[in-house]
Amino acid sequence: MQNVLEKKAIKNIDFNCDLAQSFGIYKNSSEARLLDYVSSVNISCGFHAGDPLTIKEALLQAKEKNIVVGAHIGFDDIQGFGYRQMDLDAEELEALVMYQVGALMTFAKAYGMEIEHVRPHGALYRHASEDLEVSRTIAKAIKKCSQWLIYYGATGEILAQVGEEENIQVAHEVHLEKIYDEAGNIDFSARDLENTSISIQRLRDLLQNSQVANNIGGRTIVRADSIHFSNKLSNARELIIQAREIVEPLPYNYKNAQKSGWVD
Repeated sequence: MQNVLEKKAIKNIDFNCDLAQSFGIYKNSSEARLLDYVSSVNISCGFHAGDPLTIKEALLQAKEKNIVVGAHIGFDDIQGFGYRQMDLDAEELEALVMYQVGALMTFAKAYGMEIEHVRPHGALYRHASEDLEVSRTIAKAIKKCSQWLIYYGATGEILAQVGEEENIQVAHEVHLEKIYDEAGNIDFSARDLENTSISIQRLRDLLQNSQVANNIGGRTIVRADSIHFSNKLSNARELIIQAREIVEPLPYNYKNAQKSGWVD
């Protein structure tokens, strides 16, 4: 991977977080604390989390703050919060993706909004980052919903290959708290880091050189279009506030619009 990518400064990057991570009486009271600092949100679509009223409220919160909205899709696993692996064939996985994206698209349309991206959750996110065919099936399903939707996924060669071969826009996502291997893939077996100063230094390295620290003591060059900020972290709000002092986040589509010359 280091032979393909080059060190370069990142001028524009998206900050995203998850929303509607509740269901029924089980409420996530802390998730809104990041809304004032992100440029896009991923709204749960009812499978791993999110009931109809929660989804509606999340959409309206995002609309009020003028934040880009995306669908947060997961396995049909409300009890396990989408963290349990499910082995689905391509037809089942495609239907699972389209069902969730379609539901949020319709909800958004009712309030004069459009969704702009799709981001897998939990076990589905990991599965897509490790299995080319799974990621390809997700991409195809997203395109069937709309050719304009962006596929958000873990940075890496699988996402890049799927984007090129399926002719779909992809956004390579980086996590400041996660550990990466030498190839630039997330080490899902490693514990998340909850040290704000170390994560902020990682952000500086990412913006200056497109690099992440790896688990063998070095640095690996990666693609980075968006940074995911997780409410699960005890230092989530502190981290994103300090991150905003370093770089003003921009939605991924705005970044593309700048490249096209439509905006300054």
